[in-house]
Amino acid sequence: MNKINVSIQETSNPVILKFETNTFLTQYESFEFNNIDDAKNSPLAQQLFYLPFVKKIYISGNFIAIERYDIVEWEDVQNEVSTQIEDFLNAGGVVVESSSDKKKIPVTVYAESTPNPSAMKFVANKNLVSSMFEFSSIDEAKVSPFATALFNFSFVKSVFIDQNYISITKYDVADWNDITMELREFIRSYIENGKEIVLANASEITKNNGTSKEEDFETLDDISKEIVTILEEYVKPAVASDGGNIQFESYDAETKTVKVILQGACSGCPSSTITLKNGIENMLKEMLKGKVEFVEAING
Repeated sequence: MNKINVSIQETSNPVILKFETNTFLTQYESFEFNNIDDAKNSPLAQQLFYLPFVKKIYISGNFIAIERYDIVEWEDVQNEVSTQIEDFLNAGGVVVESSSDKKKIPVTVYAESTPNPSAMKFVANKNLVSSMFEFSSIDEAKVSPFATALFNFSFVKSVFIDQNYISITKYDVADWNDITMELREFIRSYIENGKEIVLANASEITKNNGTSKEEDFETLDDISKEIVTILEEYVKPAVASDGGNIQFESYDAETKTVKVILQGACSGCPSSTITLKNGIENMLKEMLKGKVEFVEAING
């Protein structure tokens, strides 16, 4: 059995801290507990409520979010809490008892248009996956029962899943006005019924089948590391809001050319070439003067 690791992630609210794990804790369900009595079906939450500074606990997907009282600062206790969660999980402790009544948060899904007229972004009110996945065919989607089910719609061309959203690219024969409601309701129902989004070992399988250069960050040359850092900080948040992703592929020092992979709604988007040249290329040329001249895109 692989060791479960817990990492500490800050949130926009200073009194709430997230403790993320490298495995799923719930079957795509979310739970919120306001006190120890409220947490009768969660041994993990009950144990955490014995800490006097714990005010509220939220468990979903691959993380536990804890809201604290003002009697302590997180920096003074976060490592202790992280270790306690890690020890509990590695000892086989139960996160939430499935046989008990669950405080289940209803699933909502809304659709967002993207700059790519062929792609639509469907956003859920809960985390779906702990890492991103992209599938261009039903054969590629073997690690994802969810994506496989979506490919049963004849108009679905590709599926991109990241955190709490799905970007679906359609074939031109279908019109979004005719299919958006059907897809939105299918996605909402699928998630609400607790069906499997991806297999438990999906990340390992996809890594073995080939991973992006970003996964091997420490083996990259210094300029490539700078490029990856710039993409992570300045570019990825913007393209994620449009239902896509951009990954570093390679850097050629002789030609000063950067190659990136476009995924999700960005892949095949008519405006991506303009964004690439006027946005990303200009940014890299400005921030890495004399080191970058060209940016080329590869559709994922």
